[in-house]
Amino acid sequence: MSLGSGIVLFVIGAILAFAVDIQVSWVDLQVVGYILMAAGVVGIILGIVLITRRRQTSMTTRSAVDPVSGESVSRRTVDRNDPLV
Repeated sequence: MSLGSGIVLFVIGAILAFAVDIQVSWVDLQVVGYILMAAGVVGIILGIVLITRRRQTSMTTRSAVDPVSGESVSRRTVDRNDPLV
């Protein structure tokens, strides 16, 4: 669940809870709206957590063979501001 789907769930739940005035015999639409709003809040929180986890430090290890000596050379880099991670 991403941030956008959490917002959509919250909005649909708010519409059902506050704006719709239809009585259905087998379901209470106001309760369904509150449940969707709660699920939307959980989705928004999870989306924010996942976004912040993606932006944390990433470590990259690259290995290559030195053409002169034939030895394996490895290099580690730490990217803290990589927008793709």
